[in-house]
Amino acid sequence: MAKLRVDEYFDLPESLRPMELVYGVVREPPAPRYGHQSVVTRLAALLHRHACERALGEVCVSPVDVVLDRESALVVQPDIVFVARQHLHRIKDQIWGPPDLVIEVLSQRTALRDRTTRLGWYGRYGVAECWLVDIERRCIDVVELTPQPLRQTRYSGNVPLRSAVLPDWNASAADVLS
Repeated sequence: MAKLRVDEYFDLPESLRPMELVYGVVREPPAPRYGHQSVVTRLAALLHRHACERALGEVCVSPVDVVLDRESALVVQPDIVFVARQHLHRIKDQIWGPPDLVIEVLSQRTALRDRTTRLGWYGRYGVAECWLVDIERRCIDVVELTPQPLRQTRYSGNVPLRSAVLPDWNASAADVLS
């Protein structure tokens, strides 16, 4: 299969299926399972309310294309993205550049890739923070990607998560994973 450029990828028919362009190659993983999407929905609702009440920026759930590198044809679809008010110019039909916060809900199929490859991309291309939500372990790893070196804090139970990107965030892992 020939490699695609970003503009060729965006010429493909619109789809609600998860799809990404990884260095010119289209990846189409299977749709997430119900438990995964349930956590995405709950967390997105909490995040949306928090961002709206404080006029912090915009929240969106997958599938939404995030163009991390146009020249290298790297387009990803994180589970949830948050773009801070000062970076809203990055949002057009897609998000052109790094969101301020990316959230990945891990599954058995995606955990290793999310914790290594994808986390590496997010750090390399300027995402400030990534949350890795582990349904099985009932915890959330908050990874500060900027400034380097990265800092990771694991939250579980009723301890409120702390975020460098979201002032006054007070939801806990239990709130998200209940």
